[in-house]
Amino acid sequence: MAIRTITHSKEVLSVILGGGAGSRLYPLTASRSKPAVPIAGKYRLVDIPISNCLNNGIGRMFVLTQFNSASLNRHIKNTYHFSPFSKAFVDILAAEQTPDNPTWYQGTADAVRQGLRHIAPFESDYILILSGDQLYQMDFAQMLENHKNLGADISVATIPVADREAPEFGILKSNEGVITSFIEKPKKELLPDWVSDTGEEMKSKGRVYLASMGIYIFNRKLLFDMLQTEYKDATDFGKEIIPDSIEKYTVASYQYDGYWTDIGNIYSFFEANLDLTKDLPDFNLFDSDRTIYTRARMLPPAKVSGTTLEKTVVSEGCIINASRVESSVIGIRSRIGYGSTVVSSYLMGNDYYETLEDIKSDQSKGLPLLGIGQRCYIKNAILDKNCRIGDDVRINGGPHLENTDQPLFTVKDGIVVVKKAAVIPNGFVI
Repeated sequence: MAIRTITHSKEVLSVILGGGAGSRLYPLTASRSKPAVPIAGKYRLVDIPISNCLNNGIGRMFVLTQFNSASLNRHIKNTYHFSPFSKAFVDILAAEQTPDNPTWYQGTADAVRQGLRHIAPFESDYILILSGDQLYQMDFAQMLENHKNLGADISVATIPVADREAPEFGILKSNEGVITSFIEKPKKELLPDWVSDTGEEMKSKGRVYLASMGIYIFNRKLLFDMLQTEYKDATDFGKEIIPDSIEKYTVASYQYDGYWTDIGNIYSFFEANLDLTKDLPDFNLFDSDRTIYTRARMLPPAKVSGTTLEKTVVSEGCIINASRVESSVIGIRSRIGYGSTVVSSYLMGNDYYETLEDIKSDQSKGLPLLGIGQRCYIKNAILDKNCRIGDDVRINGGPHLENTDQPLFTVKDGIVVVKKAAVIPNGFVI
């Protein structure tokens, strides 16, 4: 079904939260902010909320960041260029010290509060608040229509979840679309009291609890009044402002039944990427009505020689001479040498190609070439950008490995994460 767009371009202004230090995504966030982490071989996480906005006719966006924001700034500067006749923009609001506020962002609400003086000059009826680390394709126009129909002051996007996931979320109950109660991360024994009517399809899957997705629509004036006056000391929307507002304001629930995942840790990030290799992935990169936008690179097509590819996503500019690549995502400019096997892995690729002179220089120094060498075996791994994997290297991730953090790699939940620009010597075994 074609996505609907918001009619008036000035009706909605979007604020995308860049998240905190992203420590649960370490080492991918060691030198970049969470929204700048590469996903699906050619995109960055921040491209997801920005693309959702653009697909819905929302062209004015602020991205709030404070940690490791240089690469994110560069990506947004190089990607989102609009016509000089358009009012559209994607602006970074990095945490800054001011005479009235010398602190870092203390939470989601505090981040938006500190950005209000930059947001204020841009007129809008509503403020849409999004997270920069989620994977989904949502029709915000439908959410706004639901908000208006219910005469809501605040709307919360919700998603049905099952018993296993419910204790990780804020869970709520609603009556005719209006939220009546809310509990943050309930214990398992409390869950029977929080069952909702989520519809027959969701109930058949055991998804009977309504979880907050951390996506909000606020009436503009109310948001400014709340952050500057009523809740001027509150730091977080999900833990403080939303639960307290239920008694005072009309807070609507907009139930979303599509694919959504919170990229909170290495395991969820790994699963979200490998899910793209399925015959019918839950997240559809091929929907022309819901295009995911990113930086347009002028790269050659991928070149594959003598390789069996099975359920694999291959990005532009790759040179693949491997014997087999299976259930993997291969990022831009990846190079995989002869006789190598890659299984259930995500290769983020490289930022540049090595010239013949570079290759000669590497060989004279005994340095592995950029990419994966010959006769390697890589399984259950994430290779960050610009890694150099020598010949005959064996990386075999899985539950048999203990969590560890080494100079060249980290193991989390059985997934081996080779660090950005790591040099793995010939014959190395993990």
